[in-house]
Amino acid sequence: MAFRQLGESQATPYFSASLHLVTPPAPVSARGASSNSPPPVVARAPLYATRTPLVRPTTVSLTLGLARASPIQTPSKPFSTSFRRSIEPPVLPKSHVAEHAAHGEERVMVPKPYVLTRFRRWRQTFGRFTLFVILTATGAFLYVTQAASHPPDQLAADSTKPTLVVLGSGWGATSFLKNLDTEEYNVVVVSPRNYFLFTPLLPSVTVGTLEPRSIIQPTRFISRHKKRKVAVYEAEAQDVDPVKKTVTFQDLSDIRGEAGSVTIPYDYLVYAVGCENQTFGIKGVPEYACFLKELSDADKIRTKLLDCIETASFKDQPESEIDRLMHMVVVGGGPTGVEYAGELHDFLIDDLKKWYPEIADRLKITLIEALPNVLPAFSKQLIQYTESTFKENKIDVLTRTMVKDVKEKSVVVQDANKEIKEIPYGLLVWATGNTSRTITRNLMAKLPQAQTQRRGLLVDDYMSMLGADGVYALGDCTATQYAPTAQAASQQGIYLAQTFNKLGNKAKLEKELSQLRASPDAPTKAEQIEATLKKLNRVSKLSPFHYSHQGSLAYIGSEKAIADLPIFSGNLASGGGAAYLFWRSAYLSNLYSVRNRTLVAFDWIKVKIFGRDVSESKCARFVSSPWIGIIEITAQAQ
Repeated sequence: MAFRQLGESQATPYFSASLHLVTPPAPVSARGASSNSPPPVVARAPLYATRTPLVRPTTVSLTLGLARASPIQTPSKPFSTSFRRSIEPPVLPKSHVAEHAAHGEERVMVPKPYVLTRFRRWRQTFGRFTLFVILTATGAFLYVTQAASHPPDQLAADSTKPTLVVLGSGWGATSFLKNLDTEEYNVVVVSPRNYFLFTPLLPSVTVGTLEPRSIIQPTRFISRHKKRKVAVYEAEAQDVDPVKKTVTFQDLSDIRGEAGSVTIPYDYLVYAVGCENQTFGIKGVPEYACFLKELSDADKIRTKLLDCIETASFKDQPESEIDRLMHMVVVGGGPTGVEYAGELHDFLIDDLKKWYPEIADRLKITLIEALPNVLPAFSKQLIQYTESTFKENKIDVLTRTMVKDVKEKSVVVQDANKEIKEIPYGLLVWATGNTSRTITRNLMAKLPQAQTQRRGLLVDDYMSMLGADGVYALGDCTATQYAPTAQAASQQGIYLAQTFNKLGNKAKLEKELSQLRASPDAPTKAEQIEATLKKLNRVSKLSPFHYSHQGSLAYIGSEKAIADLPIFSGNLASGGGAAYLFWRSAYLSNLYSVRNRTLVAFDWIKVKIFGRDVSESKCARFVSSPWIGIIEITAQAQ
């Protein structure tokens, strides 16, 4: 900056960090100096440079601009005291001013770093708040996990309480057990598997995105946290006698003891055995197709998928055989079939091209659907979006195509033009629908007058089975107006648990009321008796079940998903990356425990960093995630 002579009307430009530009005053004459002497020439140093030992440099966080200084003007509207102090220049004592003026030194007024001070305070506050949130979340997480892994003591079984038998461990039965107050019942759970399976994420297990143990919740993790002891038996129900009110079940595991078939009585029965895969009587489906309903099905698909890839990589394999082995066919255009096709495409793009580059481009995915389009439960807009995404991902979608026969290496279909074609395949996944189990059909046959629907058990609005006293049915085994989805079964289980809680309170209040009326001082307890009567009348009123649709979600591959959500009186249809994030967050929050949420989140992170595991293990399956710590090996039947 050039040298200038300071005068009465001339100001020197310099950088200002305050809101008002400040003009340094002219040098004060020293004692004894002539007032007519010209003012000394002072060299202007850069902003905040050291000019005298008296004024030291000050750090300023922000430079507002280059401007020509002007004398301080009094604002029309006075500032607050703290703000005015931040912009006013420091005032030196008169003795210091005269002393430095005698040496021709300029008095420099440095503004206070107001902006920097405010930013530092905000940063400190934000840092403390962030630390508080992290510590609170960590403490809550540790408390919840410790409480979940250390169940409290339970009340013993009471022979005076009614016996409540629950058949199944699926969505309906698990929701019922989780929300049931077991203090007023002796609860017995009978299921061929001792865990709950989160089926919406089952397609992710088939390609190694998730570990099997991450999406299952042991039934005892729920039953051991109940007030009264719950008996859990890993067995398959064989027969239900609605007249004698008995249930017969049998242990069908590989390791059996001396006890075989067992029959127990019940006062109440919650029938939630689910259903089995629908084959439509097509020849060859049970022998050659792979279902996707149980955890063992996902393991079978993964093993066969990797086996097809390794066989296709075998030396001197014919080209036609490579094409057959690398052709994966999915039958069924519902959410299960669509999600598996999407997961299979991700496995091809993310992992197969890295580890099997010589045959990765030979992988072909075909989806067969008998209806005019896939995902019939979704809106037309989302159906078109899914089909266009599959087209971009080179997934062939054959609609209006029916399977006529399944062979060991090919599937015979009839297309929309009534032409018969034979499609070779290496892996065939069957995800077409459900049908009732044998025990359900036998139960319906015992009540021919009340149970007239072939596709499932008929129930009333309170989930009570028609024609059978004390039997309640829910989930896929029922024939209701609601779709056989996990969402409907879960809501039915919650509703039925609330109903049984009211029935338990009703029995308790009736006993309390009879004791009050039988007491010698009953006339003096009129107010207490009246209050008990009001409570009894309130819990005796049962409302019917109402299904509340929360929306539908489906993953379609390439980190894209579709969401059909009810909004007020309409629906919100969304697809793409944002819907994919919502799909993940929704399923993560719907998992039954903090343990499952943690394992699934770690699996997603692990796959994002390291990729999917492509090793094939035929004799050691269901290896748990490395986050669990315990590795369980189960022998696969040869």
